[in-house]
Amino acid sequence: MKITFRVLVILLCLGIAAQAADQLIALKAARMFDGKSNALVQNAVVIVRGDKIVDAGSNLPVPSGAQVIDLGDATLAPGFMDAHTHLTADFSGNYNERRLQQLDLNVSEQAIRATAFARATVEAGFTTVRDLGSRFIASHEFVDVALRNSINRGVIVGPRMLVATKGIGATGGHFDPSGGFRDFLFGREPDYTDGIANGPDEIRKAVRFEVKNGADVIKAAVSGGVLSLGDEVDTPQLTPAEMTALVDESHRLRKKVAVHCHGDQAAREAIEAGVDSIEHGSFMKPETLTMMKKKGTFLTPTLMASEWIMGKLDNYPPALQAKAKAATAARSEMFRNAIKMGIKISFGTDAAVFPHGQNAKEFKLMVDLGMSAIDALKSATGNDAELLGIGQKVGTLEKGKLADIIAMPGDPTSDITATERVSFVMKEGKIIGQGPRTRQGTVEWTRSPDVAAPVD
Repeated sequence: MKITFRVLVILLCLGIAAQAADQLIALKAARMFDGKSNALVQNAVVIVRGDKIVDAGSNLPVPSGAQVIDLGDATLAPGFMDAHTHLTADFSGNYNERRLQQLDLNVSEQAIRATAFARATVEAGFTTVRDLGSRFIASHEFVDVALRNSINRGVIVGPRMLVATKGIGATGGHFDPSGGFRDFLFGREPDYTDGIANGPDEIRKAVRFEVKNGADVIKAAVSGGVLSLGDEVDTPQLTPAEMTALVDESHRLRKKVAVHCHGDQAAREAIEAGVDSIEHGSFMKPETLTMMKKKGTFLTPTLMASEWIMGKLDNYPPALQAKAKAATAARSEMFRNAIKMGIKISFGTDAAVFPHGQNAKEFKLMVDLGMSAIDALKSATGNDAELLGIGQKVGTLEKGKLADIIAMPGDPTSDITATERVSFVMKEGKIIGQGPRTRQGTVEWTRSPDVAAPVD
């Protein structure tokens, strides 16, 4: 049988790919958090073949021929997840300057900046994020979808993304991109193609439009917000009928629903309608938390967002300062009550309100408000995997799961700020970066190449 040169090259490439897929790596460290247990495993070993975990446990034998990476006095853990990010945006600077700049910023330039935000996030140890809203004034571009797809194809380096496209809200509400600007500055009122809808039928249309354009999850603003000028922070913005239509249409299309919600009344109506998670939840009362407990609704508290705003209060107009103070004052008691009542808590930060890559600072805020360190770690691993509906693939270190693995120095159950100094990141069996990190930043961090082999 005659083998042409082209066929020979193809066979050689297939052989090399198969060899790479069979490559064994043994990760060793002093301890391990597996994403679900109430204690750390000592003398940890995780065996990786290709993009999957072969085994994980204590004092496991290292297979012959495996590449051994001994991380020493560190703790292995599943890649962290952040259930509330905005990787295509940066809201962390002066509010008025940003509003002016966004009128001039080209969407293509913002998309390029987003690649840096994605890199910073995954290098911080967050291998999966849920991105809850990406919108640009007077633009119909879906930058979050493009970013997700580019990461999936290996064009750029970043976390696995579940995206919500523009998000859904009411006219004049928290998600209305023209809010706070003079009427018709942008030529027309936003409509369902911008995520702005009124009435149950329009809400359904908006859901279908976003799913058509690539949404993995549906995000809606059901109450006012801190960083929007035209509303009060705790006012309801969708009617119960609109809320029911939102959840029904989303669940029909097998998409989960996350709702931006600070106010108690809006939260009660959203929980009753069957949303999957309440984002923020600042003013929720114990009675509303009881409803959450019964329904199994997740709380994504985003403590880091209000913490950042309060630390940079002069960057915001007086009206926003007042809303931030009220929401921050209320959220601490709400969060303590949620812990006591055993509410399902998912880890989410609202990254973009603060600089991307600082997501892990949320852990200490949670612990400072009474959550145990081990439960805080669970919130960013097993809990988030359950909320995102991807627990069969990621979230724990066990046989058959994707090899999303990080390492942090020391013992995070003794010092939760170890989560802020991740020293090793692997995503789907590929090492993103490795090297010691300090409280001041990164030292000798060895990065993966910016561009991997694209997958068509």
